[in-house]
Amino acid sequence: MKTQTGNKLKLGVFVTLGILLFIIGIYFVGKKQNLFDTTFGLRAVFKDVSGLQPGNNVRFAGINVGIIDNITILNDTSVRVDMQIQQDVKKFIKSDSRAVIGSEGIMGNKILIITPGSSGRIVKSNAFIATTAPINMDDILKNLKTTIENAAVITEDFSKITQSISSGKGTVGKLFMDSSFAKDVDQTVTNVKKGTQGFQENMEAAKSNILLRGFFRKKEKAKQEQQKENEAAKDSTSKTKKRRK
Repeated sequence: MKTQTGNKLKLGVFVTLGILLFIIGIYFVGKKQNLFDTTFGLRAVFKDVSGLQPGNNVRFAGINVGIIDNITILNDTSVRVDMQIQQDVKKFIKSDSRAVIGSEGIMGNKILIITPGSSGRIVKSNAFIATTAPINMDDILKNLKTTIENAAVITEDFSKITQSISSGKGTVGKLFMDSSFAKDVDQTVTNVKKGTQGFQENMEAAKSNILLRGFFRKKEKAKQEQQKENEAAKDSTSKTKKRRK
């Protein structure tokens, strides 16, 4: 008798604990799904929900304030998203608030984010709010792939150019790798410098020549007169500005 009574007592305790754990689990799940909170409805229409599903969270100011209640396809370009939002958050959501689809991290679940509005009017229950098109990760990855491919092509071309220079091909390659070509270039520069110096010496000699001395004097005199005219024009402009002041 004592053994049977002990077994029944253990069974009763086990069942009671199981029921309590079950109730606690239902409470936490229900709280997360806003089953025990007073809520109000909001709606938004998107062209593409990007994988958003019923049961996903709705966030406002970075806080989970509701869930996605239902998603309905209206036509080939419109999808309606129904939300259930906590009643105590309603006073913070304005009539010009917008809904945008985001994600919890890079590869996390989709969420719907309600951005704060600037209007003084509080949103009405079951009202439609404006939406912003979500960022399409497929397009981002496609553009990133194109960028990587272009970078690979540029790297390959740069490698070919470097190899050509290293092997002494082309003008640049010869300039860096061919010592005789570099010497020819250096000699050419030296000859140009010598030619320039000789031209300057010839000009100085021409100035001292009796036949050309008058010509150079006239050029110098005309240059000085032009400078005087420029200075006089500057002085006149300066005086005119002072008079206006």
